Amino acid sequence: MPRRSRTWPAWSPRNFDDRRSPMRVLCVDLGDVRTGLAAGDDIVGLVQPLSVLVERNADLRLEKIAKAIDEHGADLMVVGLPINMDDTEGPRAIAARAFGAALAERTGLPVEFHDERLSSFEADDSLKGSGLTRKGKKKIQDAVAAATILQDWFNARS
Repeated sequence: MPRRSRTWPAWSPRNFDDRRSPMRVLCVDLGDVRTGLAAGDDIVGLVQPLSVLVERNADLRLEKIAKAIDEHGADLMVVGLPINMDDTEGPRAIAARAFGAALAERTGLPVEFHDERLSSFEADDSLKGSGLTRKGKKKIQDAVAAATILQDWFNARS
């Protein structure tokens, strides 16, 4: 495919002021026990796995995610939505939507949902050549899955 040439305007304070600042997005791959977090910005579209929260208590998990939002300066949340392969929403999707609503209420940030089908399999696949042990992969798999969901969300927006 031939490259398109692009002309860039000369720099001036006015041009710089007209540009929007990047929006920081935090993604949550919600699980019953393990919840993966990833972050990225919408201008570059690059994502980074952050951490895996291990918490069964929904209220404590919500507080830990709210703390991560503050730490990373998120402007928007994306929550992975576990849609069934037949495009229906089951109990896990309903729980994810309820969690997203609670997260929006707790943080005051907008929350969007994105299809997370096969994100864990993609995360497993991307970790195959990592040289990590099975235990090491398990520690970061959910964060990598969250990064996969967020990257797909960015790709769908462009």
